[in-house]
Amino acid sequence: MATIETVLSEALASIAGATGVALVDYTSGMALGTLGSSETFDLDVAAAGNTDVVRAKMRTMEHLGLEAQIEDILITLSDQYHLIRLLTGRGGNGLFLYLVLDAKRANLAMARHQLKAIESDVEV
Repeated sequence: MATIETVLSEALASIAGATGVALVDYTSGMALGTLGSSETFDLDVAAAGNTDVVRAKMRTMEHLGLEAQIEDILITLSDQYHLIRLLTGRGGNGLFLYLVLDAKRANLAMARHQLKAIESDVEV
């Protein structure tokens, strides 16, 4: 088990193209930790906004009667990928990892694989 800061550092350092990462509580919309960013991109604002995305998807699945678990949600922009990974392990209920990737440098399949592996290290 690793601390939030260690997990975020590992994600940012080990995932090619990663420019920002956050651990977010989607019940409150608060980021429990953030790392990386740029002058034009505020991870705290993005974390709060993506909380709405997660909640909307969960409501939609409930209305459709779908019982499957959300693994991740992908948002593609012209120059970035935004990957939302819902945590399912011990103590991860209500949390998601949010990863911002530079689309030109990232390998999306590898990023998903690595984020899934990192998820198991999260200790809250």
